[in-house]
Amino acid sequence: MAQTDMGEAQDERDQRGPRKQSREARRSQLIEATLETLAARGYARVTLLEVARTAGLSHGLVNFHFSSKEKLLEATLTQLAEEYRANWLRHVEEAGEDPAAQLAAMVAADFDPVINSPLRIAAWCAFLGEAQVRPLYQAQCQANDEAYVDRMEVIVRQLLNRNGMTGHACRIARAIRLVSLGSWVDVVTLTAPYTMAEARETAFTAARAFFPDEPALQTA
Repeated sequence: MAQTDMGEAQDERDQRGPRKQSREARRSQLIEATLETLAARGYARVTLLEVARTAGLSHGLVNFHFSSKEKLLEATLTQLAEEYRANWLRHVEEAGEDPAAQLAAMVAADFDPVINSPLRIAAWCAFLGEAQVRPLYQAQCQANDEAYVDRMEVIVRQLLNRNGMTGHACRIARAIRLVSLGSWVDVVTLTAPYTMAEARETAFTAARAFFPDEPALQTA
């Protein structure tokens, strides 16, 4: 109880200023600081104290909003996953009914600055590179991943049928998806990584190789 009281008092002190931030705004601020810390230091070296320093807030305030490092990292991963899901769904919805336009939208979504920034990519890699995170990742992200894969496979199957082509929809969808994911890894591992514009064009090259006669892919 004493620790909670101290946290609440510190929370009030940290919120003094022109505007008092809401609880959600503070949580978002701390999650963004966690992303910066993950990108700079890696998963194993993330601490609540380091996140507090990055955010410019007190350690007590971090404890007030997140009772442990694990809770903070879980919230951070959940936000990353939700950002990714909302982004690709928005792109596909805006693409309309044409499956080629939808496939182009799914490829383009991976290079939208909303989710494609060095900071967020590095944070994703920090999470995925830790064996201890896998159960958390599966619990928080597996349903989103399955929905993404299923949607791309449906689109690829529609394109195969429309073009009178034979092919394994699952493998084609996987190949296109892995080109995008591979470019994300390159961004944080190569000494001199290529640009995101080049990465985007590489992903579209993969999609065009499977469906060379689809105008929506050629002009994307």
